[in-house]
Amino acid sequence: MKAIDRKLIRELMQLRGQALAIALVVACGIASFVSMLSAYESLKLSQATYYEQYRFAQVFVQLKRSPESLRTQIEAIPGVSQVQTRVVADVNLDIPGRGEPSTGRLIAIPDRQQPMLNDLYIRQGRYIQSDRRDEVLVHENFAKAHNLQLGDTIGAIINGRWQTLRIVGIALSPEYVYAIQGTGDMFPDNQRFGILWMGRKALGTAFNLDGAFNDVTLSLMPNAIEADVIFHLDRLLKQYGGLGAYGRKDQLSNRFLSEEITQLQGTATFVPSIFLGIAAFLLHILLSRLISTQRDRIAVLKAFGYSNWAIAWHYLKFLLAIVSVGALLGTALGLWFGAAVTHNYARFFSFPVLRYAAGFGIVVGAIFISGGSACLGALAAVRKAVSLPPAEAMRPEPPARFQPTLVERWGFQHVFSPVGRIILRNLERKPIQSALTTLGIALAIAMLVVGRYFTDAMQTMIDMQFRQIQREDVTIVFNEPRPARAQYDVTHLPGVLQAELFRMVPVRLQFEHRTYRTALTGLDAQGELRRLLDRHLKLVYIPMNGVVLTAKLAEILGVSPGDRLTVEVLEGERPIRSIPVAGLVDELIGVSAYMDVRALHQMMRESGTISGAYLSVDDLQLDRLYALLKQTPAVAGVSVRARAIARFEETIAGSLGIFTAVLVAFACIIAFGVVYNAARIALSERDRELATLRVIGFTQAEISVILLGEQALLTIAAIPIGFAIGFGFSALLSLTYNSELYRIPLVVTRSSYAFATIVITIAALISGAIVRRQLAQLDLIAVLKTRE
Repeated sequence: MKAIDRKLIRELMQLRGQALAIALVVACGIASFVSMLSAYESLKLSQATYYEQYRFAQVFVQLKRSPESLRTQIEAIPGVSQVQTRVVADVNLDIPGRGEPSTGRLIAIPDRQQPMLNDLYIRQGRYIQSDRRDEVLVHENFAKAHNLQLGDTIGAIINGRWQTLRIVGIALSPEYVYAIQGTGDMFPDNQRFGILWMGRKALGTAFNLDGAFNDVTLSLMPNAIEADVIFHLDRLLKQYGGLGAYGRKDQLSNRFLSEEITQLQGTATFVPSIFLGIAAFLLHILLSRLISTQRDRIAVLKAFGYSNWAIAWHYLKFLLAIVSVGALLGTALGLWFGAAVTHNYARFFSFPVLRYAAGFGIVVGAIFISGGSACLGALAAVRKAVSLPPAEAMRPEPPARFQPTLVERWGFQHVFSPVGRIILRNLERKPIQSALTTLGIALAIAMLVVGRYFTDAMQTMIDMQFRQIQREDVTIVFNEPRPARAQYDVTHLPGVLQAELFRMVPVRLQFEHRTYRTALTGLDAQGELRRLLDRHLKLVYIPMNGVVLTAKLAEILGVSPGDRLTVEVLEGERPIRSIPVAGLVDELIGVSAYMDVRALHQMMRESGTISGAYLSVDDLQLDRLYALLKQTPAVAGVSVRARAIARFEETIAGSLGIFTAVLVAFACIIAFGVVYNAARIALSERDRELATLRVIGFTQAEISVILLGEQALLTIAAIPIGFAIGFGFSALLSLTYNSELYRIPLVVTRSSYAFATIVITIAALISGAIVRRQLAQLDLIAVLKTRE
């Protein structure tokens, strides 16, 4: 082994504490980059593979009833490749051992297994037999939620008649990767809603649709224009009660899955870039300062005949050794965390196989960014050192030109002790170094604030959406619109203390060239259970002559209050109306459009028709209410607010929980690494000066105060800067998490700032304790021998 390589190993051992801290900073940056981008790539690949292999349809439409003979005309539409007609119906289910009612969506499948659109992946069991009309396949998530096994039976009210269904298989479908009941639901509730597949003949006969259908899915030819196919399909199905065809991008499951992938892409790009950028910046600053303290050693190497390139390569190996440890640790941690994030999505999105795949380019890119920044910082420091003649470089750097400090010019020098004046002089005479150290600590504080930001936002979302806006205990939805007299039945349900009825109509909203398919909800303008609030949490009252939109829906359509929307109703006589936008509300979950229920009745030319009700219920009567609703064929769905909160915490807060915990852990590691290295390098830079002070009579405590006091002032100065940067990063994240599914508000509480302050203070105290021990080991004899 060459002498210069033995020097390398010896210095790595001597600086093992600093080297490990720097390696951890590198590891955190690489781990965040690898984990998030690999999770995004894995989810995107799983979606594309599943859709292709199981023939996910491209156009969907629901209708009232159409004869099977119409299938031929649908197949003749230009651009249509394959057509599948079906019978689809929602029914009440009676699950053994469950008190709350559950809804099952029965979907007809061919009586004999064959390739079809939205094909089934049978996880367990077998396909149905054509001669057994009670056999069904159950969606895997619903089966797991109720612990249903092959051979178990479920009670169902099918077209008003009680029927027992026997489970023969557990399956998945690309149509329900994200299984929710309708546009009013945002999060899966596998206990309350499930998918069941039943033979076409049995289901058609049960709903008097033998030889007819009420649902169509299509696949298109490669060069087909989707909008043209939808236009012809709507025109063909209008007389049969068609509710408006829509493409794959508007299909509920795919829309939510694609939105989550898009959001994950933004997160996987933005957050790791922040981490990697901060890690690269800190690495550059810390290593350049570390190498600049070795100018005397570089001079000795030059004196012994080593060339500039040999010295540069020596220090490059020094860096690569540290970065390699960080890269290995960061890659391993990133792959582990990326797999955990990917498999966490399996809790919410149902794929037959959700494979985790980390591209080689992702790992190489992260290592290249960290390693490249480290090398640039090191080479800049080495270049400065090797530019001096060996005899000059062996001497300490000449002291800076002394001049009165700002405090002295203002006449406040008598306020400070000699130790205090030394601290202030050193900080003022090295402004760039002080500023960079402060910025590095501030960035570490900012990441701590960002890590806590998600917790603050989740609590705000729960409080605003489920306590301020949605104040009902139970929501019931009918399987079809009911006449006004149903209000009497609703108000006399067991335990109902208050009921507010609503009307929900499927519509297509249009403004200029932008359209959006949603449900228009008619509410009681004086209602108290479902309230509309603006961004300042003030009540928004619905006028009689306008529509109120959520801010996100207004953004999608490009409208503002005063603009007129074209509202195309997709049921009944399908009227088309021009209605002004009367106001905007700030809801954080989903997108919605609201009207006064009386105005909606006028638009529909109906009298008091209702689609469901919001209920305030006596807790002691819930069991009786649930038992009755399970036996009520007219009720298609029941939503419980307490369950909605639990689903939200499980879905959104749960998916972000792992990410937030790791983000905070990474931020804590970076915070300690930055503060410790800043203090340790400051000691390396000033060890001769501090030892000199000891020789001339300063005590151990006084030189500790000089060194650590500087670091304390820099840390205190970094705290407000870190708060500001952290708030800015949180604002950017708030813009990233701004989708149709949910919007994360910009809320950073005092507790988050306090948390960041406490962590950085602990890091500073621990670092100070370590450095103070090293101060006791200063070589005073070497200082006495120095000629200068």
